[in-house]
Amino acid sequence: MKLNLPNKLTVLRLILVPVFVVVMLVSNELWASIVGLCLFIAASLTDMLDGKIARKYNLITDFGKFLDPLADKFMVIGAGLVILYKSLTGGAPKLFCILFFVSMLIVIFRELAVTAMRLVVSSSAKVVVAANMLGKIKTCTQIACIIVCIVEPNLYALLGCEKVAGILPASLATTILMAFFTLLSGINYLRSYWKYLDPEK
Repeated sequence: MKLNLPNKLTVLRLILVPVFVVVMLVSNELWASIVGLCLFIAASLTDMLDGKIARKYNLITDFGKFLDPLADKFMVIGAGLVILYKSLTGGAPKLFCILFFVSMLIVIFRELAVTAMRLVVSSSAKVVVAANMLGKIKTCTQIACIIVCIVEPNLYALLGCEKVAGILPASLATTILMAFFTLLSGINYLRSYWKYLDPEK
């Protein structure tokens, strides 16, 4: 199967996810966080580039429509679960662990609900559920949250800021933002397309 450039970038993003997970879990040393951060940023860049290239050069394919959102979900959920595991096992502040756990539940439930709705609406009503601005903001806050949650504890460890490390203010703030926009975009999708979900059919 011959893939165009946007699809190759999507496949690359999908491949980078398990590599990121392995690197982050194999060690608690600083090098693992740095390599993991670089891998996640690279995966996020492919997310930004593949869609732009596909639209600009009219390279949109059914394969890309299927795999691109799937790769996005694997990237965010995979990275989020890794951070949650490392936080729970690495002695992260309890408040952060609780908030991040709740946020990941929101992310997972939202993605499952929207994906299921997309399938039903596109197959029964022949309506394409397009990405909107709230969805894009949601993705940006998720990526920002994961990057901050990787960088912040390592930065405080290097600087010796134990008191601030016991709070993780930036991680807490971006986690709350991620949860808020994830929930808001999910509700917005459901409200916009609920009329196509006929309970009598």
